[in-house]
Amino acid sequence: MVLGTLLLGVLAVLLVWLVHWAAALPLLAVLVWLLAFFRDPPRVANLAPGEFCSPADGKVTEIARLDHHGQIGGPALRVGIFLSVFNVHANRSPCAGVVRGVQYTRGKFLDARNPDSGPENEANTLVIDPDAPLRGPVVVRQVAGLIARRIICHATDGDHLGAGERFGMIKFGSRTELIVPDDGAVQAVVKIGDKVNAGLTLLVRQDLEGSGAQSHAGDSEN
Repeated sequence: MVLGTLLLGVLAVLLVWLVHWAAALPLLAVLVWLLAFFRDPPRVANLAPGEFCSPADGKVTEIARLDHHGQIGGPALRVGIFLSVFNVHANRSPCAGVVRGVQYTRGKFLDARNPDSGPENEANTLVIDPDAPLRGPVVVRQVAGLIARRIICHATDGDHLGAGERFGMIKFGSRTELIVPDDGAVQAVVKIGDKVNAGLTLLVRQDLEGSGAQSHAGDSEN
């Protein structure tokens, strides 16, 4: 990325010097777009207990309650976010917690707006055990798209991530999913079509006095 950007810049300068400034305009446009695409503005998550922030910039395209999710081990709430080529593509942790596992899965490269892209496309799955009082596990999936062909994840097993901490990115248009346990005391606080920002937008809220918390308290008394 850095080398390619430098080469474009050098080539644009040569065109201005040897040919004409107008000849460099297409390259300069590409250079500006690349710099904008890979931007990573500093962000600080400000979450109350029981809250999860968005793991990605983009538009909410799915809010689904699942009867069962394998990595959650039961019912789950999934929020899908579509990232266009104009969004910031850095992925951030939706909560503070310890990375339990990272799994890369080969797959297709369907358009990320296609509902089938989630289960069928190439993806990287991050499983997080959230810090108390949040209930987990929490799953973040980085899903490749029609244009996006490279997923980057810097997090590894055992890493502790802060809420809103950057852990990776997907290059050029993609989908990111947040999946949390649905114990009857969790709700999405966004709606389909909402624009969200990674590390800043409140996405999901757990009721810390809800059924999940009550069942854990009951288990500790037995």
